[in-house]
Amino acid sequence: MTGEQRCPVIHFDHNSQEHSEDPVASYRALRKSHGLGWTEAHGGYWVLADYESVFEAARNDDVFSSERNSSGGEGLSVVIPKTPMHYHIPIEVDPPNFRKYRKIVNRITSPAAVEQMRGMVEHHVTAFIDSVIESGECDLTSVIGVPALVTIDWLGLPIEDWKRYSRAHHAVLAAVPGSEEYTQATQVDLPYLSEQMWQTIAARRADPQDDVISYLVAQEVDERSITDDEVFSIVELLIAGGVGTTASLVSQTLVWLARHTDVRRRLIDDPSLLDRAVEEFLRYFSPTQALARTVTEDTEFRGCPMQEGDRVLLSWSSANRDEGQFDNPDDIDIDRWPNRHTAFGVGIHRCAGSHLGRLMAKTLLSSVLTRMPDYTVDFDALQRYPHQGTNMGYVRIPARFTPGKRLLSDSQHR
Repeated sequence: MTGEQRCPVIHFDHNSQEHSEDPVASYRALRKSHGLGWTEAHGGYWVLADYESVFEAARNDDVFSSERNSSGGEGLSVVIPKTPMHYHIPIEVDPPNFRKYRKIVNRITSPAAVEQMRGMVEHHVTAFIDSVIESGECDLTSVIGVPALVTIDWLGLPIEDWKRYSRAHHAVLAAVPGSEEYTQATQVDLPYLSEQMWQTIAARRADPQDDVISYLVAQEVDERSITDDEVFSIVELLIAGGVGTTASLVSQTLVWLARHTDVRRRLIDDPSLLDRAVEEFLRYFSPTQALARTVTEDTEFRGCPMQEGDRVLLSWSSANRDEGQFDNPDDIDIDRWPNRHTAFGVGIHRCAGSHLGRLMAKTLLSSVLTRMPDYTVDFDALQRYPHQGTNMGYVRIPARFTPGKRLLSDSQHR
């Protein structure tokens, strides 16, 4: 099927500099013109931008598959273009095999399991703020490194390498392909970290510890022991999700609150508002902008003929700004409820780490608002991610605030 026979053909590339300049406007234009369409970028793919299209496709795994395949090249199947990453379980697995792996992950990401991590999260957040609180100035992205550190600590990987894990996984999705940062991540950092992960998995089989990797190597799938390769695939996915999305959410939120001091004051005066506020920040900022699927059979979807092997981009962020689903979607309303956003995805592949993400985001925001309530941001010196097709956020947020006191003793800092 040629581009002219597609319905409709659109000018769109979520990886382009044009899109990164203003992703919200880019998706808004698509929603107002068609809601969905076919673009010739990156070998061609469909873009679903309105809430109903995204919701419907995300719940139909028979037609819109997440399984790794060769359509559109080799690599991670849930992004366009595909990136050179190891197979990710269970995000690249469809039913019925999906459920056996998701059941394993759910045990360590359930609300009860996450609640047991509260102390670890609070400790790392306190330590990070302690590291800058006395100076009265910092780059807020340093504080937002907490999710990466928590994830690496939780998994049981060498904690001293958390920055390298964070930088490498971030670069694969947010750096410009071919750039020095992208090349460093794909050719140097990821191979080194992968070898470290394999060694840690082997070490935990021989000598289990109190960490997630030790838990994973003890699991069974189809009445057999889970393989090291399967454990690696789960661990890498947990890292990819843990180091980027929460940091993206919190960085964007802190910049917005620096501009909207009236809302910041409400949250400081009444911390109980933070739960609903976090849901609204998730909707509005949509840290993971979009993820991909592959069409498994010739079909017609909402009036458009799709072919087996077609790639499809489901834009969570665009669905979250759909005027037909949300009143005044381009405004943040921290009292908005109900708030049926798609920030964590929809359907069986909905983010397993959503409870942990919420805990980390709320703890970070609450701590900054409590300990740096008067922070200001140098808006002229802000630096956004250069590529915002998958994750949005900032690589630099210079801030000033009234200096405060450290809360932990030297012996409590790790």
